[in-house]
Amino acid sequence: MRSIKKILVANRGEIALRIMRTAREMNIATVAVFSEADRKSPHVRYADEAICIGPAPSSESYLRGDKIIQVCKDLNVDAIHPGYGFLSENAGFAKMVQGAGIIFIGPSPEAIEVMGRKLAAKQAASQYNIPMVPGTEMAITDRAEAKTRAREIGYPILIKASAGGGGKGMRVVDNEIDFDEQMDRAVSEAQTSFGDGSVFIEKYITSPKHIEIQILGDQHGNIIHLFERECSIQRRHQKVIEEAPSISISNETRVEMGRCAIDVAKSCGYYGAGTVEFILDEKGNFYFLEMNTRLQVEHPVTEEITGVDLVKQMIYIAEGKPLAIKQRDLSIKRHAIEVRVYAEDASNNFLPDVGTLHTYMKPDGNGVRVDDGFEQGMDIPIYYDPMIAKLITYGADREEAIQKMTRAIDEYQISGVQTTLPFCKFVMNHPAFVSGEFDTNFVSTHFQPEMLVGEIKEDALKLAAIISASLLKKSEPGAGFVSASENKKASSWKLRSLRNH
Repeated sequence: MRSIKKILVANRGEIALRIMRTAREMNIATVAVFSEADRKSPHVRYADEAICIGPAPSSESYLRGDKIIQVCKDLNVDAIHPGYGFLSENAGFAKMVQGAGIIFIGPSPEAIEVMGRKLAAKQAASQYNIPMVPGTEMAITDRAEAKTRAREIGYPILIKASAGGGGKGMRVVDNEIDFDEQMDRAVSEAQTSFGDGSVFIEKYITSPKHIEIQILGDQHGNIIHLFERECSIQRRHQKVIEEAPSISISNETRVEMGRCAIDVAKSCGYYGAGTVEFILDEKGNFYFLEMNTRLQVEHPVTEEITGVDLVKQMIYIAEGKPLAIKQRDLSIKRHAIEVRVYAEDASNNFLPDVGTLHTYMKPDGNGVRVDDGFEQGMDIPIYYDPMIAKLITYGADREEAIQKMTRAIDEYQISGVQTTLPFCKFVMNHPAFVSGEFDTNFVSTHFQPEMLVGEIKEDALKLAAIISASLLKKSEPGAGFVSASENKKASSWKLRSLRNH
């Protein structure tokens, strides 16, 4: 075993802060790397040491593995935690880290490589009795043969990039007439996004739920699962709201999914934290989708229902310690929900919105957790993912978690940019979500942009009342004065939304 005394976090924003806080609790020093755009970011100030590694574009900063490793050598860093995104699932980077004598806080390069390619992952998992979606076993090389296979599977089908994820290189094909056009688009997007144009075919399950299982494995062959997360509320094949546990599965299915997830991890000798993703059809059948070989954005909901700090466990595993947690020790203690607070305009096809956070006031109170990496006055840069924060609530049951989430969304005050908060509140109050009768088609089935107008007007009235009360208070003898321009800033995003509608 090798003790870790200093960790470089090869990431930015909320996940960098999340990792650093656990490291500090463990008396481990931290190093932040940052781009020129992130010079004033909270994670830079929080770290014990911080080094600028390049200009704003990630290709010149956060993706420069060579620079990151050089910083480690210069500052005597023991280990690198990659967070999620950027270099977290780059097998080549993991090899470079290990080759430099530095601990990579994550799985082996070999496991990353196998699970990073969906076809290779399926071939590895096929050693075990794991349900698979019907489809091609190899990348498509012959279109005529692929069309024959598509007819055998039955339309609609899904053309998917073998490398990467995040909904890129993915096309639904409803009939053979559209096959060639959608194939060209999928290959082109896969090549552009991942440098690999290989694609394969799967049966498209029309009303699926997206369920994933969190696993932990040590370097001694011990693997456990920490139950499931429900991740079906998505836009553009990317998650917006997650919760744990899922309302959609029985305890028997939970146990079986957990077994399959552990077997998938065994198939590639996995260690560290990872997530095995499944889709669940209308009849309750589940199928292996893929494995993410890193910490997930939505990991807080698992932490809140189990009481396990996943980052701490990752560090212990990287040091070579055996898992101290046994499967029998784990239980679901409560219900948790996470909403991703993106700088996006849900009333305009969820397009990213850049600007300055003129107002940024977080909710708090019992059952509320906010993981973020921004402060009031900061700019939302155009170079990176537009997520501002993750808002998590938890309660004794699902109903209480939803109630707390609704209250927390109302308390969250952000101006200067449009955010997904009004959409998330819409979801919390929607009968389909409350009842659990939803799937990955929730947005296309239940949501229209004009549905947010009422929410926006109500929020604007509430904010106006707060501003009026503040003005009255400050107009009392001895009180300060709030300018009209400051009031205008405080309500800018809601008033702008009203004008848009």
